Amino acid sequence: MSDAIVRDESSNPPAPTPDQSDLVEAGARRSPSLLDAPATYGLIFVNLLWFAAMLRSGPYVQDWHAHRYGMLLTDSFSVRTLQFFGGCDGSLVLNSGQWFRVVTAAFMHMNPLHLLVNMWCLWNLGLLGEPLLGRRGLVAVYVLTGVAGNLCSLAFSAFLRQDSLVVGASGAVFGIAGILIVLLSNRRLSLPWNELRGLRRSVVQFAVLNLLIGLAPQILLPLASKQTLHHLPMELEQFTHIDNMAHLGGLACGLLMGLPLFQRMLTGRASYRERQRVTFAATAFCLMLFAYSIAKFHVHT
Repeated sequence: MSDAIVRDESSNPPAPTPDQSDLVEAGARRSPSLLDAPATYGLIFVNLLWFAAMLRSGPYVQDWHAHRYGMLLTDSFSVRTLQFFGGCDGSLVLNSGQWFRVVTAAFMHMNPLHLLVNMWCLWNLGLLGEPLLGRRGLVAVYVLTGVAGNLCSLAFSAFLRQDSLVVGASGAVFGIAGILIVLLSNRRLSLPWNELRGLRRSVVQFAVLNLLIGLAPQILLPLASKQTLHHLPMELEQFTHIDNMAHLGGLACGLLMGLPLFQRMLTGRASYRERQRVTFAATAFCLMLFAYSIAKFHVHT
């Protein structure tokens, strides 16, 4: 009897090696759930918690008591408050060596509208990206591309010899979009190609639309008269502070990180995770070299 059992088991084909394809299909079919996307909701929670810690230092209590309800979404923290809570201030980073700010700034926001827009984008992209990247992978992409965006903004400001203060998750959000554009191009995923192409098109449209929104003020404002600028509504004025270099830096970092992961998505989960670790470690090393070069450039200019 035992021999027969052994022969029957040996005649069965080996179980297929698990990969990301099944998780991608399952993630696309089911409704959003906290348990299905813990990294996405965890990142959102950290951003909300950081903002909550800053609230008492903001103008919102005064706005409420003064019945300035229309300003509750758009009124911003002071520069000193943003610096205190970890904003990426170019002077403090380059002159005082406070490089931790390139990380902490990716979890900070200048006002409630800024926070809500970024969290909505993170929620949408995170639910799509977490099945492709895994929990740790999504967090790693968020942090690395957020740092890349802040470093690009810092480098641009150092080149122009301007002071800068960068806050926001948008660099990381663009980074997640970038890596999704690459990974969703894999025709071998279990979802039908029409669905994959539709998902990728949505991510590309998101990235292009938001880049255009960020670039429009820099193109149109120089053409506007001083009188027009004086009467610019507060809600529209927020768009003049969009940091396009952070967006481009995060997007480029995400696209580049997606390339070495593309071919390993369906070679087994262990192989894919190992490629992720190598990719993320190499990216972190390159970002440290980039930061070192920015510091050296600042010293010699």
